[in-house]
Amino acid sequence: MSDPIITSAKNAADCLKIAKEYAIEFFNFRFTDLRSKMHHVAFHKNQVTEDLLNNGFYFDGSSISGWKTIEKSDMQMKPDLSRISLCPFSAQPTMDIFCDVYDPIEEEPYERDPRGIAKKAEAYLKKTKIADTASFGPEAEFFIFDDVRFEVSAHRVFHQVDSAELPQNSSKSYDEGNMGHRPGIKGGYFPEAPMDSASDLRAEMLSVMSSLGVNPEKHHHEVAPAQHELGFTHETLLKCADNTQLYKHVVHNVAHAYGKTATFMPKPVFGDNGSGMHCHQSLWKNGKPLFAGKKYAGLSEECLFYIGGIIKHARSINAFTNPSTNSYKRLVPGYEAPVILAYSARNRSASCRIPMATSDNGRRVEVRFPDALANPYLAFSAMMMAGLDGIENKIHPGEAMDENLYDLSGEELAKVPQVCSSLRQALTALKEEHAFLVKGDVFTEDMINGYIDLKMEEVEAFEMMPHPIEFEMYYSS
Repeated sequence: MSDPIITSAKNAADCLKIAKEYAIEFFNFRFTDLRSKMHHVAFHKNQVTEDLLNNGFYFDGSSISGWKTIEKSDMQMKPDLSRISLCPFSAQPTMDIFCDVYDPIEEEPYERDPRGIAKKAEAYLKKTKIADTASFGPEAEFFIFDDVRFEVSAHRVFHQVDSAELPQNSSKSYDEGNMGHRPGIKGGYFPEAPMDSASDLRAEMLSVMSSLGVNPEKHHHEVAPAQHELGFTHETLLKCADNTQLYKHVVHNVAHAYGKTATFMPKPVFGDNGSGMHCHQSLWKNGKPLFAGKKYAGLSEECLFYIGGIIKHARSINAFTNPSTNSYKRLVPGYEAPVILAYSARNRSASCRIPMATSDNGRRVEVRFPDALANPYLAFSAMMMAGLDGIENKIHPGEAMDENLYDLSGEELAKVPQVCSSLRQALTALKEEHAFLVKGDVFTEDMINGYIDLKMEEVEAFEMMPHPIEFEMYYSS
């Protein structure tokens, strides 16, 4: 009989009891920065007491980009014992524990801590009395490569990725021979082995996720060569954001253990499909689905208003759902990119799709423009706040658009709103329009301004760096 999956402890004493039972040597305390990267510090078991688990410990916040300045650097990390797991990757027995970040002077949750923002978003939802639970289910796509090389310097800029699945390797000589089975451009959706060369690798990723308490659903090859997707079941906003962080952590580390490298960059390959993170979401009250009704596609009026809020505020929330300069190389017409702000039960080119459902419990909206470089705590919170604003202000999204939106004429397309086309544009939209985010102090002005400043550093670095294609277009002009 396999060991039970450890996902939480009742209290500090119970946590230490579990640690003793599993001969834990190290406690790994982790948090997430504004850019969505997890950080950690590992304490030896001799240093971990009930007091430390209850009250946390101090660390230097000035070393985290976008957080404290050097003269106000002290911060406090407090373990959340409701989210623990046994680390599957460490050589020594290690317990992983999600933490919240506090300002030790104010003795309050730190307003720029993404996980704390997600907690405030859930509290705000209950305060509105619109619903008591928000459910999220993301579908994060990624690429797996055998080799990646890049350099960014004053006199040399390049990147190069390789995978045995890429079409250009059909003529490559391998020591073991070239077997020839590989998907072509846009030819990778659901093929069987041997064309799908990573089925076992993806299955291993799901098995590891399951051991961490993330409920696995499915795995499959995606449209582009070397592109993949795993599925896990929907959860409440905070739990799903935690699970998304675990998802990305597992994908990176299992790929690494197999001698591969995985990336969630939305557009690492030119001329083929990019990677998105379609986000299924719904609201619930007293255990009943708030999005089920008798309107379009079996939706409720509240769901339509929720979609209206998403569409109205999409360009502002792009700053969180599509937070990289690379994100907007995916968000261009074609390549199945959901750039058009419309909704439909049939059309996958719409940014808000209504999936088919076998029961009212399955009624939901799938927001298709986010990508997996998004910080899930911030992106899920921002989308929910936009949707709630739509419900509160009865923002109707208009009529559904079931035709192929990419077949619209230029004149017709000009009448339909679209997502942002650059990170600079998204940050400008966020700066100009974010009143819906600061309701209930879920997001604060300080947090939003700090986030914009942090992401503008990326925009300016990208805009100032000469690009190889500029040499091709302009060198001899």
